[in-house]
Amino acid sequence: MESLNESRRTFIKRYGLGAAGFSLLGPAILRSGARDRPNILYIMSDDHARQAMSCYGSRLLSTPNIDRIAQEGVRFNQSFCTNSICAPSRATILTGTYSHVNGQIDNALTFDGGQVTFPKLLRQAGYQTALVGKWHLKSDPTGFDYWNVLPGQGQYYNPDFIDMGKRSRVTGYATDLITDLALNWLQRSKKQRPFCLLLHHKAPHRNWLPGPKHLTLFNDVEFPLPETFFDDYESRQAARLQEMRIADHLRMASDCKLPPLPGRQEETAAERNDRLSWEADYGRMNDEQRKAWDAAYGPMIEEFRRTNPTGEELAKWKFQRYMQDYLRCIVSVDENVGRVLDYLDSEKLSGNTVVIYASDQGFYLGEHGWYDKRFMYEESLAFPLLVRFPAEIKPHVNTKDLVLNLDLAPTFLDYAGVSIPGTMQGESLREVCQQVTPGSWRQAMYYHYYEYPAVHQVKRHYGIRTHRYKLIHFYYDIDAWELFDLERDPHELHNVYGDPSYAPVVRELDAELHRLRKLYSDTDETRFLPR
Repeated sequence: MESLNESRRTFIKRYGLGAAGFSLLGPAILRSGARDRPNILYIMSDDHARQAMSCYGSRLLSTPNIDRIAQEGVRFNQSFCTNSICAPSRATILTGTYSHVNGQIDNALTFDGGQVTFPKLLRQAGYQTALVGKWHLKSDPTGFDYWNVLPGQGQYYNPDFIDMGKRSRVTGYATDLITDLALNWLQRSKKQRPFCLLLHHKAPHRNWLPGPKHLTLFNDVEFPLPETFFDDYESRQAARLQEMRIADHLRMASDCKLPPLPGRQEETAAERNDRLSWEADYGRMNDEQRKAWDAAYGPMIEEFRRTNPTGEELAKWKFQRYMQDYLRCIVSVDENVGRVLDYLDSEKLSGNTVVIYASDQGFYLGEHGWYDKRFMYEESLAFPLLVRFPAEIKPHVNTKDLVLNLDLAPTFLDYAGVSIPGTMQGESLREVCQQVTPGSWRQAMYYHYYEYPAVHQVKRHYGIRTHRYKLIHFYYDIDAWELFDLERDPHELHNVYGDPSYAPVVRELDAELHRLRKLYSDTDETRFLPR
């Protein structure tokens, strides 16, 4: 069996995506008619579920500033990621290639910065390029005139930043600080040249520490349980084997912000790790921040210890705690998106700036009883995607086109008038944003998830989604197939793979799955398996 590193080198060599392949491209090629090139602002949050955006119909909270982008541009209702986990999604967005091509199949690997990426091509074409915020790819960013990123996952309070290789700690809240860095760079940028700014928020990634302004927001709100919260996973073997249930796996200290009583002697290894994780987060706060935190969370802690919920009531309590903190983090993101949009308006840049808001993938907000992502089920497969460009895009909602995070790199290049390398596997969304769907546009999308065995224990799987159906194959230490009729079963509760009435659908989808796997050169299940 080919090893992971050997497999990765094979693909890089095959597709010419290493440093040598990049050098062969030479200067980025500008297409004719690309003189008045727009600025590009790509804002990406981490784990922001569509269910937590009012422009997607959420009743959980209001996101007026993010909604502005949707109201003044296009909102995609069928936007999907190709591997629902942080680092692989980011690598796909940068390269316009699938995980098995760019080598970033999971969070454990280090991204090969020698590959062709859209920031490199834009920079070669004369764009000013910058990246601020979450990077999460371990290697130093390449292709940017300026970068200032969080190490690893980063911290919410008083985070460390790596500014062009120099690391230092900055006092404040991550979402505010990342926006400050973005605005500072915009103010310093040269007005005579177009810019491409990647503004990557940490929030609302686990463990959901709200900012000082929002510590008590939603205290009086009881969020409705999703109707699938107590899902029993009947007919879905892999779903029964995961470890991401709110009831069972959400940590009491670091996730729910309920530290153990002082002086407690007995604790399991998991409880000890949870406590230490929370103490590290709490320890980063300064005296003023801790005082505000204790005042806000103290009553919650006292109430929990007084009532001491158990069983189903404890599961419901955990859900409410999770939702409060997760949504508080999003309110901060929304307010900071407003700061950036206001800056574009004040500098008269809005008319000639492509603004995209997205998340690296979707997220579970209690559906199927879960938090996190990874599965090819809808809540984590679908990610929010909003595009605003007043010069070309009339406000509308796109409900019919299957679009992917794979398409973002070609889209950025298309708007900049830069030729799209043949190695990129996505398609530009520029025409689609103008309500013109090319006749050859995809009718099915391909997905592949690799990170197993690992945290949350979601089995390796690949599959396809069409407008109506979804076919998934779980493999490696399991061999299980699932088929969902999304029209009749939008919550994906009933696996109908073995239903004889769906046999013709299975044959059609299986043929399309094989076609796409061959098209994307991902036909070998044994590739990338652990030794």
